[in-house]
Amino acid sequence: MADSRGFLQVRERELAPKRPVALRLLDWNEVVELGDKAVVGRQASRCMDCGVAFCHQGCPLGNLIPEWNDLVHRDRGREAIERLHATNNFPEFTGRACPAPCESACVLGINQPAVTIKQIENHIIDEAFAAGWVTPQPPSRLTGKTVAVVGSGPAGLAAAQQLTRAGHTVAVYERDEEPGGLLRFGIPDFKLEKALVARRVEQLKAEGTRFRCGIEIGRDMSWTELRRRFDAVVVATGATVPRELVLPGRQHAGILPAMDYLAAANRALGADAAEALASGAETAAGKHVVVIGGGDTGADCVGTAHRQGALSVTSLAIGKRPGALRPTGQPWPMHPTVFEVSSSHEEGGERAYLASTVEFLGDGERVTGLRVAETGFSDSGRGPIPGTERDIPADLVLIAMGFTGPEEIADPGLVLETDPNGAFARASDFSTPQPGVFVAGDAGRGQSLIVWAIAEGRAAAAAVDSYLMGATVLPSPVTAASRAFA
Repeated sequence: MADSRGFLQVRERELAPKRPVALRLLDWNEVVELGDKAVVGRQASRCMDCGVAFCHQGCPLGNLIPEWNDLVHRDRGREAIERLHATNNFPEFTGRACPAPCESACVLGINQPAVTIKQIENHIIDEAFAAGWVTPQPPSRLTGKTVAVVGSGPAGLAAAQQLTRAGHTVAVYERDEEPGGLLRFGIPDFKLEKALVARRVEQLKAEGTRFRCGIEIGRDMSWTELRRRFDAVVVATGATVPRELVLPGRQHAGILPAMDYLAAANRALGADAAEALASGAETAAGKHVVVIGGGDTGADCVGTAHRQGALSVTSLAIGKRPGALRPTGQPWPMHPTVFEVSSSHEEGGERAYLASTVEFLGDGERVTGLRVAETGFSDSGRGPIPGTERDIPADLVLIAMGFTGPEEIADPGLVLETDPNGAFARASDFSTPQPGVFVAGDAGRGQSLIVWAIAEGRAAAAAVDSYLMGATVLPSPVTAASRAFA
C-alpha cells in the first residue's frame, strides 16, 4: 500500500488545475493541466490497505490500482507504468475520457472523497511517455496466422495490439481517412488531443500492425473476400446508429445528430480543414445552439459550440436534475448518477431539466426554434405536460441522445444476428456462429464506456488467439456477458 496512514493525514481530494475559462475558449488545447508531481504523490498515499480492493471490480479492465498508487507514492514511475500497462493498453485515453467507475467503487469513498485514481493514471502515462519508457513491443516470433480487425476505435486498437504482440499478422480496416474511430473523430481535442491518438497508432505500426484506412468492408471489399484472406476477423465497428427524435419539423435543415457535428468539427481542426470547410459542414458560429441530451456527448457539443463562437448554448435534459449525493438506489460501490458540472458547462450556457421537446420550429427551410414542455411522470411513463409549452430560439439543434447499436451489415458474406438491444449477438467468448468471426466493443455490447471497449478488445484478442492456436497466454479481463458496478 502507499502509506498506512496516508488517508488519515491527507483527507482532501486535490485535482489537477484547469486552464482559465477565458483562456481555454481561445483554443482547442486540453482543458486540464498537467498535475503537480508532489500533489499526485500525496493523493496516491491516500490509497488504503482495504483488504478487498473494490476499485478492481469497479474497473472493467481490472486495473491494479493499489499497486501503482503505491509505486507513484514511492516515486517509482517506471514500475508504475509497467503495472498500468499490464491491464490497460491505452491509459492516456481512459485517464481523459473515462468517467472513472473505479473512483465510485473506492473504499475510501464511503466516508471520504475517493482517491484521485484517474488523475494518478494520467500522471503515470504522461511521465512514462516523457521519460521514453513507452516503446514498441514487436513479437519475438510470428505465428503465420492472419487477423483482420474491422474498426479502429478503442476496442479495435486494443484487440489489434494484443494480437500483434501475440505474433499474428494483423490488419486494421477503417472506413475513415485516419485510425482512431471515436477517439479521433468523436472526442474533441480539448478533452483528448489527437496527438495522443497518433502517438499510439505509430506505436502499433512499429510493432507490426498494419492499417488500411479509407476502406469500408461491405462496400470497397466484400466480407466474403475479407474472410477468405484472413484466418480470423474481429468486428469492432462500434455502436454508431444515433437515437433519433422523430417529431414534427424534423426535416428542417440545421438539425443533426451530435456525432455528425463533432466529427465535422474534429476534421476541421486536422490536415483536411479546407475540405471540411468546403463541404459546408454545420458550425455553431453566430448561432443559437440547442443540445438535446445531457450526457458526455452533449457536453462535448457544448464545449465545441463555445469554441466555434455560438451566440448562446442551451442543453435540454428530459429527466430530473440528479442530486448532489449518491442516490439510495445506487449504493456504494455502484457508479452513481449524480449532478456533475463538466468543463464544458463551466464555460457557459444554460442547462434545463424536465424539458420534453414536442416540435421543431422552422421557416420552411431551416430550424428557427424548439417547442418544449415540462416533463411529467405517470404509471405509463413520462411525457410532456399539456399547457406547459414554451419556445426556445435555435439556429442549430444537436441531438445527443445516445446510440441504438451498430450499423447493419448489408452483405450476404457475413450474416450476424442481433440481440434484443440491437447489438450483434455473440457468445461469452466473443465468437459468433460464423466460423472465425468475433465481435468486440460497442458493436456487441451496445453504447458503453471507453474502458469497456478496451477491456472487450483485450478479451476478444485472447479468444481469437485461443481459436487460432488452441490456447492463449493473453489476459482476458472480461467475458462478453460481464457486468461490473458501472
